Amino acid sequence: MRFSVLIPARLASTRLPGKPLADIGGLPMVVRVAQRAAASGAEQVVVAADDPSIVAACEAHAVRALLTATDHASGSDRLAEACSLLGLDGDSVVVNVQGDEPLIDPRLVRRCAALLHERDDCVMSTAAHPIAELRDYLDPNVVKVVLDARGLALYFSRAPIPWLRDAGTAAQPALPQAPCPLRHVGLYAYRAGFLRRFPALAPSGVERTEALEQLRVLWHGHRIAVHVSDEAPGTGVDTPADLERVRALFR
Repeated sequence: MRFSVLIPARLASTRLPGKPLADIGGLPMVVRVAQRAAASGAEQVVVAADDPSIVAACEAHAVRALLTATDHASGSDRLAEACSLLGLDGDSVVVNVQGDEPLIDPRLVRRCAALLHERDDCVMSTAAHPIAELRDYLDPNVVKVVLDARGLALYFSRAPIPWLRDAGTAAQPALPQAPCPLRHVGLYAYRAGFLRRFPALAPSGVERTEALEQLRVLWHGHRIAVHVSDEAPGTGVDTPADLERVRALFR
């Protein structure tokens, strides 16, 4: 099975400036992410950066990196440019691993790629895991996904879905047991041809309302396959506190 991993890396970050270059156990975070991604068996791992300092840091540690435009609206736009720069065939499978996931499970990366290889009817694949805590179910920062009988995404939302009508109220909500609600994991595999077309698709109203880019894919009638894992992935790094927790794990 052949696939590439692309890692978008943007130097500016509101909550953690210079995040891709943050030191974790003696290596820049983006290098740690690339090393984890390489363990998935990917044919190539490439960082798509918006700043020469990220490219230089990657090259200093034998990680391939490309300099992309600074004005991309999203990581998907950056990856679309990287696909063109790499000359990837339209049917090539590309896995988008976020540059702030130094604990990403290489097996999950490989499984997302394999799922897209298995599903010719889908342009993308992603991952999810069961939600066990009511607070996560109710948290708008925890994105939920509901699947159909074929394991395809029906809808993504920040709202608690599916809602248990007969046992939950707004004042006293309950966590459904069957089906168990699923937390979406922000790991995606794409066909390179679709990824290059994606920025030209018109954004949808639901995408703007929920602030979830993947809803644009469903809005335009495309399908997303979802791998459900038993366990939650390792924590990402969004804040200084997250960074300290990850540094402690590496120590």
